[in-house]
Amino acid sequence: MNTRTFHTCAFLEKFSTYGKIGIAIIIILICLAGYSLFAGNDMHMIPSGESLERPSIAHWLGTDDLGIDILAQIGHGATVSMSVGFASAILAGVGGSVIGIFAGYFGGTADKIVTALCDIMSAIPQLPLMIVLGAFFGSSTANIIMVIAMISWVGPARTARAKVLSMRNETFIVAAHSYGAGFAHLAYRHLIPGIMPIMLVSVIRIVSHAIVAEAGLSFLGLGDPLSKSWGVILNRSLNFPGIYFTDFWKWWILSPLVALMLLVVAIAFIGRDVERIVDTKR
Repeated sequence: MNTRTFHTCAFLEKFSTYGKIGIAIIIILICLAGYSLFAGNDMHMIPSGESLERPSIAHWLGTDDLGIDILAQIGHGATVSMSVGFASAILAGVGGSVIGIFAGYFGGTADKIVTALCDIMSAIPQLPLMIVLGAFFGSSTANIIMVIAMISWVGPARTARAKVLSMRNETFIVAAHSYGAGFAHLAYRHLIPGIMPIMLVSVIRIVSHAIVAEAGLSFLGLGDPLSKSWGVILNRSLNFPGIYFTDFWKWWILSPLVALMLLVVAIAFIGRDVERIVDTKR
């Protein structure tokens, strides 16, 4: 066992049982998404059975009204949901952290402007704002990522600002500044490493929010209709005439709903454990 493998195993041992369950769920969904992505047979778009087949060996989760395998759609939807979640979280986390570092370090007018923007963004209800922005920018996965990132940067910005405000008067920061260290050097060597643990937790929280937001926007018809995300599947299934008067809902509606809930709960378990692990005050 090499050193890297040893450190990885030691890190995983710090997770609780719930955290390990969350990691296992994420791995399963990643494998399902990877199979859907690299299989290359477009099973999530091409009918492979009869309309509205019940779950069977050939179709584990049945088929929809067009005869398309629902498991293949769930796998492709996992790709979309995780891509949107992680991309939005990274954009919001990096962008918000940079803004928060500038505001906390320089203070003055920059700090007042950033604080005012954060207050304004926090006062506006997020769902109506996302709907308006989603309708304005158009229906595509890239636009959904941009919209979610534009709304989610406030949390990382406030977190980074608060941490930098507490760090900028530390002895090592003052000493480095007295020796002529500029903002770029301080940010690279001290500020960014200092806020990295708490920003990791903040980014993980944004992932869950972004996944639910993407599903909500897609369900409302503001997502890419060709992406077959979980929100699109729910939109199509719930709009099927008389869906609740048949048994179709048991696999057509529940499948994407359960997948969405499992992913969000798994990320919540992982986020809770990561927060505990990086908390140096314990």
